[in-house]
Amino acid sequence: MIFKCNNFALKWGGMDIELAKTFLEIMSVGTFNEAAERLNVTQTTVTARVRALEKALGKQLFIRNRAGAKLTQDGERFAGYALSLVQTWEQAKQQLNLPAQQRQSIRIGAEQSLWNPLMVDWINTIQSNTDNIHIQSEVADVEKLIVSLEQNQLDAILVHRPNYYSGFVVEQLVEEKLIHVQVPNQPKPDLFIDWGSEFKRHFDATLPQKRQAAMTFNLGPLALKVMLKNGGNGYFRTRVVAHYLAQGLLEKVTGAPEFSYPIYLLYRKGTRSDCCLQTLDYLRASISLSEHWQV
Repeated sequence: MIFKCNNFALKWGGMDIELAKTFLEIMSVGTFNEAAERLNVTQTTVTARVRALEKALGKQLFIRNRAGAKLTQDGERFAGYALSLVQTWEQAKQQLNLPAQQRQSIRIGAEQSLWNPLMVDWINTIQSNTDNIHIQSEVADVEKLIVSLEQNQLDAILVHRPNYYSGFVVEQLVEEKLIHVQVPNQPKPDLFIDWGSEFKRHFDATLPQKRQAAMTFNLGPLALKVMLKNGGNGYFRTRVVAHYLAQGLLEKVTGAPEFSYPIYLLYRKGTRSDCCLQTLDYLRASISLSEHWQV
């Protein structure tokens, strides 16, 4: 197979993919030596691969100096094609290695605070409606998810802070809130949970004296478990604390402000497979049917 990109063309074979991977690694780390270490090959091998790639393309891709390796103008033009080539190859390998009964795949991601119950409900809904979709899921920080979506390594992601990149569709799924709750008769110590930069900005503007908490967390579920066992107060997601409020294990702090904490679905613009469209519909259905996400 020939991979064509305007004036560039590469054969699609094992070594050719390695050439593209080597090119991307050098571009990422900035030196031939570091690229060799990360690829677990010698610097001589890296140099030989670059020469072979430049010979095949008829273009110089890097300028080497004491500071490292810098892309030429042709190297910058080739970068996007190299990334597409490697991604297409990896996707093809993944697709061909799927079990016989699973001929479609979907790659979905969510930030840490959304895997339970939203990601769990989504996956369960897919599995309860079809058995021929292979699910690849990833839980990571927002920045990593955005990069993976941009690079076509994920099909859709769930985040609290959207990125309005022109190539993305941004769809608000749920309007959740962060509310101030406490353990009855044991409201201390103060717990501060880092729900992101936007929450901290609104929190500081509203309750500047409360930021110096006795305990600080960057993971809500951990903070909640500690508070339920030892007492305290803090801001938590409405749907997470709803049943604790109903059971009397927690109570709302009277007069405390509430903060909006919406959830967004992001996916790339353009043509999407029937499998992807179906999977997104399953997500919307899981939200509409689950008691966790009813407003």
